[in-house]
Amino acid sequence: MLHNIRRHPRFESGGGGLASTALDYARFLQMALNGGTLDGVRLLSRKTVEFMTSDHLGPIPGIADFTGPGLGFGLGYAVRLQPGMAAFQGSKGNFFWGGLAGTRFFVDPAEQLFAVLMLQAPGQREHYSTLFANLVYGCFDD
Repeated sequence: MLHNIRRHPRFESGGGGLASTALDYARFLQMALNGGTLDGVRLLSRKTVEFMTSDHLGPIPGIADFTGPGLGFGLGYAVRLQPGMAAFQGSKGNFFWGGLAGTRFFVDPAEQLFAVLMLQAPGQREHYSTLFANLVYGCFDD
């Protein structure tokens, strides 16, 4: 365990030490996939979700070192700008991110799909996140 979530952190930050259940994480991702709606309730406007999942960095020199090839960054998410460039499968427009310990998620609006991997492997997070996406997309039969 990286830290004890039952203790008050020394430094409070937006994503530092965030804890959740797999079910709550899945519900959040379903809301994002639905364009801001969950269980018939609008939680975010459709335009806000579009804004959050659009590239806000553009062609900044060296950006691929941060995001990876074929990817940009929105407001809280990496965003796939084109197919075939990244080290893992996905559709243009899918968005994703992960945590320090290895939790990883992606939302693919083109495939009407989301997936979340709740993992505690900080030193191996990149290895497993790539495998995770490739395994999920590898299950498609068409």
